[in-house]
Amino acid sequence: MARLYEFQSKKLLEDAGIRVPVGDVAASPDDAFRIAEKIGKPVILKIQVWVTGRAGIGGIQFANTPDEAKLKAQQMLGIKVKNFVVEKVLVEEKLSIKSEYFVGLVIDDAQKTPVLIFSSVGGTGIEEIARTHPESVSQIPVDVVRGLKDYQARNLVQKTGISGKLLISLPAVLVKLYDVARKSDARSAEINPLVLTEDNRLYAADCHMAVDDYAVYRHPELGIDVAREFDRPPMPLEKIAYHVEEKDYRGTFYFLQMAEEISREDKFIGFNGAGGGGSMMSMDAVLNKGFKLANYCDTSGNPSASKVYRAAKIILSQPNIKGYFASGSGVASQEQYHSARGLVKAFHEEDLDIPAVIRLGGNFEEEAIMILADYLQDIPAQVEGYGRDDSPEFCANRMEELIIENESTSHKVKPMGDPVVPEGAYAFETFTGKIFFDHSRCANCESHGCVSSCKPDVLKLNEGKPVLSISEEEAKKGKCTECLACEIFCRFHEQDAITIHLPIPGLKEYRNKIRGVD
Repeated sequence: MARLYEFQSKKLLEDAGIRVPVGDVAASPDDAFRIAEKIGKPVILKIQVWVTGRAGIGGIQFANTPDEAKLKAQQMLGIKVKNFVVEKVLVEEKLSIKSEYFVGLVIDDAQKTPVLIFSSVGGTGIEEIARTHPESVSQIPVDVVRGLKDYQARNLVQKTGISGKLLISLPAVLVKLYDVARKSDARSAEINPLVLTEDNRLYAADCHMAVDDYAVYRHPELGIDVAREFDRPPMPLEKIAYHVEEKDYRGTFYFLQMAEEISREDKFIGFNGAGGGGSMMSMDAVLNKGFKLANYCDTSGNPSASKVYRAAKIILSQPNIKGYFASGSGVASQEQYHSARGLVKAFHEEDLDIPAVIRLGGNFEEEAIMILADYLQDIPAQVEGYGRDDSPEFCANRMEELIIENESTSHKVKPMGDPVVPEGAYAFETFTGKIFFDHSRCANCESHGCVSSCKPDVLKLNEGKPVLSISEEEAKKGKCTECLACEIFCRFHEQDAITIHLPIPGLKEYRNKIRGVD
């Protein structure tokens, strides 16, 4: 699930008509001063992080004046809380509280339905409330077709002992919360505490929501960088990798950074798995050799060669790794030559300087291993390809031996340039990139192997020059599968007349930043 910060969740509530405290989010002490000054009365400051128990770690503070709010914000911003560095503080009016309640909505996977929970006691976790005050807690499943009706919310509240005018105002909040959660595709939504103030007004004093990963694309207004459940903000490479995945449905590309900093002294390697179970066994094998994982990456589900290429480029954007280790399931159904071609293109562009051990067990593994052996002979690094009969332990041992032979040299991240293509080149767009043909070089081609190697048959010869055999619109929609076969054949067997550009937005800038280049 993709989590929202408190200030994001409260904005959704406010838009739906649920009252929230007056306030705003501050990114600097001066921001906090201005917000507190505008509010014009005592305020509460809360760090914006995805952790519970903020009060116990000093993450909730009170201030009576704008100057005090500025001082408190200065103390809170920049501190490290678990895996977070606090970048924002929510500054809100301090409420005069008479009563606290709990209301939450969660998807119950067993019942396959949303479940609404209400408690006449709030302020702590619902598990603790249910243990100490079981009579105060009530819940009901919600019919997703009919939605939550007013009378259902009223009955739910009444079961906890609530009576009087609150039987009108409290159920209305519950119905609105359900509507917010439904509209936002939330897997969970919690207001705790929902407070009644001394002037008898209900406020959502705190709120947290988590949106279904698979629905994030429908909600650009939420500003979610990565639709995955992290216990920290996503790192820059994770954002770059996610934006590759969200725009390409072909197979899986999951990338997670395991280390914030990679020292030259440690035995970090870049890890590229394929399939959960096989990847776990492969990780165990390298960890048992004393290696550390700079990242976890999964390219499975029959990904395109272009997706594996991008994965390799992102993995190799991590400085100081000692090797590149790829190993997943030994019986993968995906066609392994796609992965091999993606790695060949990436390793050549990178002029790979660290050893790589690639275990490509599965369909067409022999062809995949041959592609690695034939086309990676003239790069500085030693690259070895293996199949299903070679165990993860054997491959991990080879990784260790090759790194020792390479004198434990640390990987240097290379700059990324734009493709160099001749003026007037014949070109067409693919699903995620663009292919250029230098027809002046094609005149000297003897085999026209780019056409015969194109299994999807999207190329044909026109007066001895390769051109599209389908419409440009069809190629762009995915008829050209970006298998990279034409470029690799032309580069190693003919005129090097084909350039396939597969952009990775943000990666060039990221590499320049870590290399200290403006």
